[in-house]
Amino acid sequence: MSRLSPQLVDTALAVCAAATAASAQTAVNFNSLDGTTKLTAHLSRPEGDLPRPAVVLMHGCSGLLDGKGRILGLYRAWQRALVVQGYVTLTVDSTASRGLGQTCTWGPDAITMWRDRPKDAYAALQYLQAQSFVQADRVALAGWSQGGGVALLTINDKSTGRPADLARDFKAAVSFYPGACAEQFQSKPFTEVEPNGWTTKVPLLVLIGEADVWTPFKPCGEFIAAAKARGNPVELKSYPSAVHAFDAPDLPRTELPAYRMRDGQIPVIGTDREARADAFVRVLEFMKRQLESN
Repeated sequence: MSRLSPQLVDTALAVCAAATAASAQTAVNFNSLDGTTKLTAHLSRPEGDLPRPAVVLMHGCSGLLDGKGRILGLYRAWQRALVVQGYVTLTVDSTASRGLGQTCTWGPDAITMWRDRPKDAYAALQYLQAQSFVQADRVALAGWSQGGGVALLTINDKSTGRPADLARDFKAAVSFYPGACAEQFQSKPFTEVEPNGWTTKVPLLVLIGEADVWTPFKPCGEFIAAAKARGNPVELKSYPSAVHAFDAPDLPRTELPAYRMRDGQIPVIGTDREARADAFVRVLEFMKRQLESN
C-alpha cells in the first residue's frame, strides 16, 4: 500500500472535521419495496434547489442510532463530507423502522435484514429520483458492514430487490468492509444468482481492512478479484493494519466478545487514522468521477 504523507493525512482529516458545517437533517418516510415496512430515513442536502447528485447510505448491523437516539458518528461524518462536496444524502434506518435492535447475531431478524434491505435501498433510490433537487440519473449507494454486503446484493444484475420497472439504476456503489462478501453469500437464496455468477453493471469500490476478523479480507478479496476477472467494473482497496470500522472518528480499538465468530475469534473495531484519511479522499474522488462526469 502506498502510504499517505503525514501532511496529507492531516489535510484529509481536516476536511472531514470541516464537514460539520453541513446543512441540518430532515426525517422523511417512504415505503420499502418489501411491501410491509414504512421506512424512516434522514435527508441532508446543500442549500438551494439546484438538482444535485445524491448518495443513499446503508448502516451496519448495529443499527443507525446510538443509545440516545442520535445517528452514530461514523455515518454523521460521511453525511457531512458528502454534503460539503455538493451531494444530497439519504441515510436509511432499516433497523428502527422494523422495531429491531442489533442484527449482528445470526437469527430470524438478521435473515430479514439480508433478505429485505436491498428493497430498502431501491425504495430510497426511487424516493430520491422523485425529488426535484436530485439528479435522477446520478444516485450512488454506500454501505458499511452489513450495509456493505447489502450494497453487493443490491447492485448485482439478478438482485431480488430491484423493481422490474426501474428506469434508472444506481450510478455507482461503495462498500466498506462488507459482510457476506464471498461467492457463497452473494448467490441464492438472497439473489437469483447461481454460484460464480455475480455480475454488475454498477461501478463498485470496496474498502476493507486486512486485519478485520469480523468481515474477513481474504474471501472478500477473492470474490472481488474473481468478479473483476469476469469483466465487472469493480475495484478493491485494502489497508494492512486496519480492523473493522476503521473509518469511524476517534473510535478506540475495542473487542466485541458478544459477537464472537464461529472460529472463536473476537471481532475488533477501531479507527485507523491513515486508512480513514485515505478512505475519505479515495471515496470522494470515486464519487466525483462516477457522479459528475458525463
